[in-house]
Amino acid sequence: MTSFPFDYTTAIDIRFADLDAYGHVNNAIYFTYLEHARVKMFQEYFGAFLDSSLLFLVVRAECDYRLPITLNDSLQITLKVEQLRHSSFTFAYLLHDGGDREFATAKTVMVGYDPKAKKPVALPAEIRRTFARLDQSGVLSPA
Repeated sequence: MTSFPFDYTTAIDIRFADLDAYGHVNNAIYFTYLEHARVKMFQEYFGAFLDSSLLFLVVRAECDYRLPITLNDSLQITLKVEQLRHSSFTFAYLLHDGGDREFATAKTVMVGYDPKAKKPVALPAEIRRTFARLDQSGVLSPA
């Protein structure tokens, strides 16, 4: 399995409604799974920002599909911060079964956005510090 130098992993429940006519998870649902993992990580580590006026917008999303996911598969998503910039960061994702099976890899570019000013803004210092701790420790742990 591909390993990241630091990461956050969460399990994803596969619903029957996620399946298409071929009996595997529809390709569009993968992006919902990415969102679920991303929001869960933010709730756990950056909850204060979810209640603030600062938004984090997805400005780019891509996915490379490797194996189909079926209803009975075990699914986990591991994500990491791949790139940190002034007002944006890139998450890299691995969709896997917790073992050797890799279903997909994906990326999203997130931008800090002020809805009142209607423009991108610099990432808050707390987020930069947390990402810096990740870079040094190799483990995502609450601040």
